[in-house]
Amino acid sequence: MDFKDTHNFTTVFQEIFPRLMHYLETEELRELTGLGITPGQTNALLILFLHDGLTMGELSAEIYLAESAATRLVDRLVKMNLVKRMGDDKDRRVVRVYLTAYGRQLASLVFERRSHRFNNLANHLTPEEREMLVLSVKAVLRVFEEIETESAAKNTEKNAKN
Repeated sequence: MDFKDTHNFTTVFQEIFPRLMHYLETEELRELTGLGITPGQTNALLILFLHDGLTMGELSAEIYLAESAATRLVDRLVKMNLVKRMGDDKDRRVVRVYLTAYGRQLASLVFERRSHRFNNLANHLTPEEREMLVLSVKAVLRVFEEIETESAAKNTEKNAKN
């Protein structure tokens, strides 16, 4: 199929996207079965599993939430004994978020379940397909970030005029 025309790409992608989202959402629910946490909470735990000790600002940026929403999410995770807040040794104004032992254990379990799922996917793809998939997903993320940055710049410019 010729994708030089954006209309062809858009049509095919519109057809693929709902099926892909259904699969990803089903798998996400499966990996969270019995854990008692939401997908948003899971994302925060996995980010902290990979980068423990982030500031609230850093964590909110990583999970794509406003800092106030991320603070509420962390409040719930603290109540569940999954994370703890600690002041920064160098700057008392900074609060960092760390996984508790229980939070690390839970995040590790989700990470293992997710790794199993992606290993299964990788085993069904050729090495060339794996490379193309990673490059394509990185390209999609890059473009979404560019569009988001452009949109934010336009909103800032618009607000400055008002």
